[in-house]
Amino acid sequence: MNDPTEAAPRIGDTVRDAQANRIGKVMGFLGPYAQLRPIGGGTEWDAHPENLRPVSPAEALRAGVSAANARSRGELA
Repeated sequence: MNDPTEAAPRIGDTVRDAQANRIGKVMGFLGPYAQLRPIGGGTEWDAHPENLRPVSPAEALRAGVSAANARSRGELA
């Protein structure tokens, strides 16, 4: 988060990883990385905290609905 007025991400926040262009939930921090998990569940990935951007409630909802739809189609376990 490059804007000094933005708060650093916290565990449980839903954010966009600008480098990976993915939305995830902050699960923790390990060394210099934030650990993110996809909204619909799945394998966590590491992201640099400076690449994380907050998402609007609408973006978070859209990501959750997309994951639920993919799961119902059998695309996610």
